[in-house]
Amino acid sequence: MKNSPLFRLVSSFGPIEQREAGKFLRSPFFNTRHDLVLLFEYLLNENAPEKEPAWAASAGKGKAYDEQKCRLMMSYLHKLLEQYLVIKEVQKEGLENRLRLLRAYRQKGMATALERSAASLKKVLEKQPLRDTKYLAAKYGYLLEHNRSVIANDPTNATFRHQMESTLDALYLSTRLRLICESISQQGVYSVGEDGSIDEGFIALAEKKEWKDMPAVSTYLHCFYMLSQPDNEAHFQVFKKDLLALDGQLAAEEMRGLYLMAVNYCIRRLNEGEGRYSAEIFDLYKPGIESGYLLENGVLSRFTYHNIAAAGLKTGALEWVRQFIHEHKNSLERRYRESSFSFNLARLEYARRRFDTVLELLQKANYRDPLLNLSAKTLLLKTYYELAEYDLLQSHLDAMRNYIRRKRVIGYHKKNYLNIVRFAEKLLRVNFLDKKEVAKLRKAVLEEEVLTEKEWLLGWLG
Repeated sequence: MKNSPLFRLVSSFGPIEQREAGKFLRSPFFNTRHDLVLLFEYLLNENAPEKEPAWAASAGKGKAYDEQKCRLMMSYLHKLLEQYLVIKEVQKEGLENRLRLLRAYRQKGMATALERSAASLKKVLEKQPLRDTKYLAAKYGYLLEHNRSVIANDPTNATFRHQMESTLDALYLSTRLRLICESISQQGVYSVGEDGSIDEGFIALAEKKEWKDMPAVSTYLHCFYMLSQPDNEAHFQVFKKDLLALDGQLAAEEMRGLYLMAVNYCIRRLNEGEGRYSAEIFDLYKPGIESGYLLENGVLSRFTYHNIAAAGLKTGALEWVRQFIHEHKNSLERRYRESSFSFNLARLEYARRRFDTVLELLQKANYRDPLLNLSAKTLLLKTYYELAEYDLLQSHLDAMRNYIRRKRVIGYHKKNYLNIVRFAEKLLRVNFLDKKEVAKLRKAVLEEEVLTEKEWLLGWLG
């Protein structure tokens, strides 16, 4: 019973959901069986429930255990709790529930109540700031119900026809453009049809002037241009301008996706050697984090936390980075909180050239994640070199090389960190009085494709 879908579901409930589900089960509108309430209460109080004690607690001690009836009772309770979850979600759907009320009034032939509810829904739709696909779907639903009511009395009335078609087109365009953008972003390619190209008629429809001021369409269209023509920087700049001007017109989930697509585009340009995109990334990260769009259910990814700090340090916004590191520490997942906090604080102190503090922070922390550990080791490597602690550095490089080979660090990361160790050793041994030797090492660093610390190495080699 411990591994049953029913117990797993009950175990997932927090205190508020436990109370709500209990009230739901006691409501005669949804449930008239008291044994299901008793079974639910039994499961709430047991860490390792078993069927026979569950049966005794719900069916009554005087009744002999019946395997089939026990299974049925568990199945009925599971279905009721799933119904509770559905209703809980439905209650969140303000606009959709208003549409359901319109439909109910229309089906009952209550014209006055329908008109009153339709007017109220229209007012709510226009007053709320969102202009996303949910808004378009609700607007289409409102027009559809109103149109059905009108043509019931006058089949020739086409008052709402054009608005319905336009709204449905916008909903389709926005939904499909979002799918295309996400596909390109995730896979790097998007193909439709035998020739592998996107239908020109679809793009032509999306480019019509009537969608210019509709962010659910225009923003995704400019995002599509940016992703499908990455070498044309003008498309990125237009998309970035659109994104920063949205001001709450799209839902937080969509905004998060759009910000990440813009950031990933900038990272790609950075990886191609275009250093100016560090400032572009910071221009995106700063409003993205301040608005909360880059958090998911109140949680900030440790990767985003590292990337934001890195972008700020790259642009020299040290005080902003300091505030960010401290203010968003508690937004991180608990298991990564302390290690991510100490590492980014160490990076900040390195940028401030407070190398003794860097050593203190790095030596105290416990970096269990291999890639974060390697990032910390790289920072420690640079700090030793800055302090001219060459003997410590050589010992550190030997230990770092062994760590890379011992851990399951594969592909790009393994090659990158082994290259960092290799070139750091060369930097340690190069004779700076020999210009040819320095130039030869500099050339080797420049030609190495997989080397994230290229800029730091070149900073020493001139």
